[in-house]
Amino acid sequence: MTITSSKDFGQAIRDRRNALKYTQAELAAFTGFSVSFLSDLERGKKTAELEKAIIIANTLGLDLELKGRG
Repeated sequence: MTITSSKDFGQAIRDRRNALKYTQAELAAFTGFSVSFLSDLERGKKTAELEKAIIIANTLGLDLELKGRG
């Protein structure tokens, strides 16, 4: 999946969390982040903290890779 916006990233996180059958509360308890942070992240809030977002993605088994366009 190509991520081109915070909304795309949030949707990828939500889709993976749902595929694993985790609730936001369960993921929050496991990572130590708040449910409100996870909700903001999944809704694509542009001010979500990058480090936390990467931790959530990795916790859900998602790999992040940056590629050049050319």
